[in-house]
Amino acid sequence: MNLLLLESAELLSGQAVLSGRRAEHLIKVLRVAVGDTVRVGVVNGQLGGGRVAAIEGDAVRLEVELVRQPACNLEVELILALPRPIMLQRILKQATVLGVRRFHLIRSRRVEKSFFHSPVLAPEKIRAILLEGMEQAMDTWLPEVTIHHQFKPFVEDALPTLAGQGLIAHPGAAGTLAGVPVSGEPGQRLLLAVGPEGGWSDHELQCFAECGFYGFTMGDRILHVDTAVVSLLAQLQLLYDLRKR
Repeated sequence: MNLLLLESAELLSGQAVLSGRRAEHLIKVLRVAVGDTVRVGVVNGQLGGGRVAAIEGDAVRLEVELVRQPACNLEVELILALPRPIMLQRILKQATVLGVRRFHLIRSRRVEKSFFHSPVLAPEKIRAILLEGMEQAMDTWLPEVTIHHQFKPFVEDALPTLAGQGLIAHPGAAGTLAGVPVSGEPGQRLLLAVGPEGGWSDHELQCFAECGFYGFTMGDRILHVDTAVVSLLAQLQLLYDLRKR
């Protein structure tokens, strides 16, 4: 836990009293003492520090000072063909660590319908996974997760409302990462579509192309979806940094 996250309702008159997992981490892992300072952030709010004012049994009282907003120059929305539940958990956390601002979990032809009934998709479970990623990355932005049970309504109704340059990764695409239209402009927004391990169908690729998505391949090797997502996000961030204006 690199960042102690607070809910806005927990912060009263500049103080917060913590118990449970976060207090246990402070006491048993960080071994804080009165007067120590830890990194603190408010979900969807500012970052700052928390001074340990008191340790009362298994509770910790912090005096909190928030001083800055987390920085984000590249905003990525991940459009993900819903993977197996165990893989989805890894992707949600790691993609949050790497700065994804919004997730769209969609149905594609090669996605099993049973995946949409997984307990992993329960809102409280998703939120817990995202918070773990935020704590790791020291970010306060809680990504939004939207579930789309059918492909056609997503591409026809939801996709046209999304802002940003569309990118779609597919092994057989003609484009390459070098040609990806990442400008390096501050605040650039990208829509990154990653399909199932069997790849997108021809019809799905055509639908994305008609919406202006740039198709590109990462090479001849077929990656697991969680590996592909992490690799793509890291390379897009590097490309953005190299082209930064």
